[in-house]
Amino acid sequence: MKIGLISDTHGFLDPRVAEIFAGVDHILHAGDVGPHSLLLELEAIAPVTAVLGNTDMGIELKLTEVVELDGKKFLIHHIVDPYALSDELKKQVRFAKPDVIIYGHTHKKFYGRSNGVVYLNPGYSGRPKHAQERTVAILDTATPELTVEFFNL
Repeated sequence: MKIGLISDTHGFLDPRVAEIFAGVDHILHAGDVGPHSLLLELEAIAPVTAVLGNTDMGIELKLTEVVELDGKKFLIHHIVDPYALSDELKKQVRFAKPDVIIYGHTHKKFYGRSNGVVYLNPGYSGRPKHAQERTVAILDTATPELTVEFFNL
């Protein structure tokens, strides 16, 4: 199963996202979405699970979502520090027991492991600005290692 990972769109969906995500089975958006209409654009590509970011106002999303896709459990939350989880997030991780945590907020792509959990930040994908790297990712669950590929926008 191929899963598109995106975050920090801030109301802008780069047209290349549709090309990159063509053929994905599901999309996970890790917050700072912008208007709800952006999620509708993504849903034209594949089903979407999204969470609320710290700049999202007026859209009905949860702070945290837990979904199971292809036998893997994903916890999606906008603000995560893989090296120092908040107490609330520690509780959610203990309860949900995710295989993968998808997050955003830092505007920097990240892929790492801690205590048997994969941490993945697809990076910033909003409007081009200055020298800000703009990325999305695709996670493939076909292998036990969960292959991840980042794409520049």
